[in-house]
Amino acid sequence: MLYAISRYIVRSIYWLLFRFEAEGVSNIPKSGPVILCSNHKSNLDPFTLGAPVPRKVHYMAKEELFRIPVVNSVIRAFGAFPVKRGAVSKESIRTAIELLQSGKVMGIFPEGTRNKTLGPAKRGAVTIAIRSGAVVIPVALIGSYRPFRKMRAIYGAPIDLKPYAEIGTPESMEEATQLIMSKIGEMLETGRPST
Repeated sequence: MLYAISRYIVRSIYWLLFRFEAEGVSNIPKSGPVILCSNHKSNLDPFTLGAPVPRKVHYMAKEELFRIPVVNSVIRAFGAFPVKRGAVSKESIRTAIELLQSGKVMGIFPEGTRNKTLGPAKRGAVTIAIRSGAVVIPVALIGSYRPFRKMRAIYGAPIDLKPYAEIGTPESMEEATQLIMSKIGEMLETGRPST
C-alpha cells in the first residue's frame, strides 16, 4: 500500500516537474522474475525507473542511505535493501536472487556508478539474471532532471540470455553484458524501445 501511494506521488511530481513520459512499459512481463537494467546518471534514477512500472521494483542501495531517517523510510517503501559501500557482497547477491526467484522485479544499474554518458558495465546483472532465471529488460533513462525539461523512461524488449547461460564462461557473461548495454545505448540514441 505504501509503495502504491509513494509511486503515485512520485509519478505526479515527475509529471508536473519533468513532463515525465514512459514508453515500452508493456514489454515488462506481468508476472515472474524480471531485472530492469538501466543507464545511471542521477540519484533520482531508481524513482524514475520504478515509477511507471505497475509491479513493485526492488533495488540495492548504499548502506549509508539507510541511516538517514526520512530517506530510510522512503527507499524502503520503494523496495530498496542495503549493500556495503565499495562492493556488492555475497549476501546482497543472495538477497537479489531470492527476491527474483520469488517472482519479484529488480532494478539494476550495470555501470555500478553514475555516468553522464553510458559507461562500462560490470557482469553482476547478468550473473544474477542467469542464476535466478529472470527476464532482462533494458531501460534507457533520457533527460537531465532539470525542472520543466522532459524526462523519459524507455523499456525495451526482453533480452534472451539462454544462449549465454548455456555456454557459461566468463567470456559469454561479458558478451551478454555488452548485449544489454548495446540495447540501452541504442535506445538512448533512437529514443525508441529496442526490439
